[in-house]
Amino acid sequence: MTDASCVGEVRRFCAKAVDDWGWSEVDAGRLSLIATELGTNLLRHAVQGELWIAAPPAHREVEILALDKGPGMVDVQRSSQDGVSTGTGSPGTGLGAIRRLASDFDIHSTPQGTLCLVRVRATGRTAPPERYWGAVSIAAPGEIVCGDGWAVATDGSQVAAVVADGLGHGPHAAAASGAALDVFAAAPFAPLATLVQDIHTGLQTTRGAALFALRMEGSARLQYAGAGNVMGRIISGVFDRSMLTQHGTVGVQVRKTEVAALELPDHAMAVVYSDGIASRWKAEEVVPLLQRDPTLIAAALLWQQSRGRDDATVLVIKQGETFE
Repeated sequence: MTDASCVGEVRRFCAKAVDDWGWSEVDAGRLSLIATELGTNLLRHAVQGELWIAAPPAHREVEILALDKGPGMVDVQRSSQDGVSTGTGSPGTGLGAIRRLASDFDIHSTPQGTLCLVRVRATGRTAPPERYWGAVSIAAPGEIVCGDGWAVATDGSQVAAVVADGLGHGPHAAAASGAALDVFAAAPFAPLATLVQDIHTGLQTTRGAALFALRMEGSARLQYAGAGNVMGRIISGVFDRSMLTQHGTVGVQVRKTEVAALELPDHAMAVVYSDGIASRWKAEEVVPLLQRDPTLIAAALLWQQSRGRDDATVLVIKQGETFE
């Protein structure tokens, strides 16, 4: 967000995203106001502010992340009250209005920066159950498509997920990761060894991809498999363990699939990330966010640890007795 014209661009993007969803003028106006306030807040109060927007048609909701590099808010609750402003010439109604108008709202602020997550759904649309997973995926600088892909499937107490990183970036990388997601979608709960082999076969007409596939069963056990430099970690307040897969490139060359398993500690979450993210980030950077929305956690890690020269994806899955 570099100047006032960016706010108008964000507003127009959001309006176009929901244009054929049948939203009322009131709901479309609510989205427009939220987008305007988030963008304006970044321009007035933040350093290096950005807005990331997703509008998945299947969910019929718009997800907006506002991120910056500081200076943060000393008291988030107080800053959310009408009439409280840290800027000059501002009525101090922005953050409070956003919270009231949003379908979902979460925020985390430190002197190093603020992250705000907002979701907007049409009035009357049933709110989804508690979210146990969330992801953020950003294309490499200069690209209009992301060469990474991710997908999640749930079935009662089980969740299956994949993150694929097509070799390189741009359209050909996106084609490889997209092919991996197509195979996953056809049989997400196939045995992991079978799934990885099927994806390997499905990618042989592409340039190939790094892949991480996992299966989590309720709050007790996790299995994972894959190949290449998509990595995983299990983190809780007192536990930190990396998950590494074998060398190779799915679709090009992989050895016999090795499936690993581990028991999950209480209150743990799985983090899976492509090599657009620095590999040696400290768990302490996300532990303060453990109770936050998984998408906010994913965004925080990508925002802080992106290498800035490649596609970057972070997927976060929290424990749950049942997944929705």
